[in-house]
Amino acid sequence: MEKIIAKNRKASHDYYLEERLEVGLELFGTEIKSIRKGAVQLRDAYVDFIDGEAFIREMTIAPYEFGNRFNHEDRRDRKLLMHKQEIRKFSRGIKEKGYTIVPTMIYLKNGKAKLEIAVARGKALHDKRQSLKQRDAQREIDKAMKQK
Repeated sequence: MEKIIAKNRKASHDYYLEERLEVGLELFGTEIKSIRKGAVQLRDAYVDFIDGEAFIREMTIAPYEFGNRFNHEDRRDRKLLMHKQEIRKFSRGIKEKGYTIVPTMIYLKNGKAKLEIAVARGKALHDKRQSLKQRDAQREIDKAMKQK
């Protein structure tokens, strides 16, 4: 049973998303409460590898409104729960030119917060325009089919 909390639409617009992986997050108590309320933003987030560990940076989880003095920081670095071989594989992907690792969505799976990350290669401006043209053309085709 999965409940999607937030999607990173900008990632699919700015990057070619190649390999995807589901990872867990190391969170504080008030962070999971904010996630359950849907107060998450993935827009500028990215994954970084430090000393053989994976961290997500620039992901915003709004402070929990009923939290006390132990409330969390909204933009702190959060550790990702991954196996060592997955960390090695994805960190090798980052070292290649033009590749990065971006979060694509955050969701709840059996009551636990999960993050989907993807190896991504940047799109050039003309590729972004081409994607928009294709999406608009598909929308027009769907609209014409619906009218008939």
